[in-house]
Amino acid sequence: MESPTFANFDIPSEYPGRKTKACMIFLEFEKPLESLYEQLDKIRQVGEEGDLDVTPMIKELEGKIKAKRKEIYENLSGWQKVQLSRHPARPYTQYYIEQMCRKFVELHGDRNFADDKAIVGGIGSLDGMSVMIIGHQKGVNTKMRQYRNFGMANPEGYRKALRLMKLAEKFNFPIITLIDTPGAFPGIEAEERGQAEAIARNMFEMVSLKVPVICVVIGEGASGGAIGIGVGDKVFMMEYTWYSVISPESCSSILWRSWDYKEQAAESLKLTADHMYELELIDGILKEPAGGAHTAPEEMAKALKKHLKKEIATLLEMTPEQRIEGRIEKFSKMGRFAEIEEEEPVKTES
Repeated sequence: MESPTFANFDIPSEYPGRKTKACMIFLEFEKPLESLYEQLDKIRQVGEEGDLDVTPMIKELEGKIKAKRKEIYENLSGWQKVQLSRHPARPYTQYYIEQMCRKFVELHGDRNFADDKAIVGGIGSLDGMSVMIIGHQKGVNTKMRQYRNFGMANPEGYRKALRLMKLAEKFNFPIITLIDTPGAFPGIEAEERGQAEAIARNMFEMVSLKVPVICVVIGEGASGGAIGIGVGDKVFMMEYTWYSVISPESCSSILWRSWDYKEQAAESLKLTADHMYELELIDGILKEPAGGAHTAPEEMAKALKKHLKKEIATLLEMTPEQRIEGRIEKFSKMGRFAEIEEEEPVKTES
């Protein structure tokens, strides 16, 4: 089990993103940055050991790093953004909860079968305002990922989420959901306990909740696993996240019988935040720090908190009826289609 505990959290002290070293994990397309950082470390070491003033060299290298990072991140492909959303040092739901809330009481169980560790939820204090926060938790190392089932929730996870949403509605607490999952758990036992029904029920119930509901994709947003807690008045995505009915790997394996075409699939699926906003499927994009949320997690948490407070304040000015009507209209108009007039059948002589 994850330890040690922080107040009512079970967030480990070695949480990814808290220490600089944890962030220095470079993805394949970031290799040019890795060599520059190695040079920077060597120069700093020479300066410390030889008691030399290497400030000009450090400033020059830092300038090169900044320029190279800008060059790389201005031209990211869909697949590269998918990789960033899965960065091992990327902060997860519990990290944001710890950073945003001075007090948080986690609530457990669906009152029916079990407590799903892949979804965490509870009541938090957002600068004195009580909110219900629900989100996927992947786990921060191998042992914890197994404990959290890699963020893939079972039906009891979605039923727990719905129970907490109904509790929030009862006490008039705004609801915040943080989405980060490779998909709902596809195991036989999950299907036996009604995985599809649990997700569909959440979608149905979330539309009619009387309190404000804000959903944010903080990492991966895959399929029903994401939409199961993704119906809200406002839906946002962080800059380097993705949201799609299927992952690029699964799409590639279906279409080409191989994962080798995952990069092509990522482009075709149009799953990035930019694409989702262009298609009017989300309401906005939260800009991440240079290099991704994992490079400056505290900064990202502060930006998320500020954004949530602003959006909640706006939604609280509306009546419950207005919010529900807006939600229905929002999701009903998603998708585009064209009607084709049916031609009269050609009559032939017998």
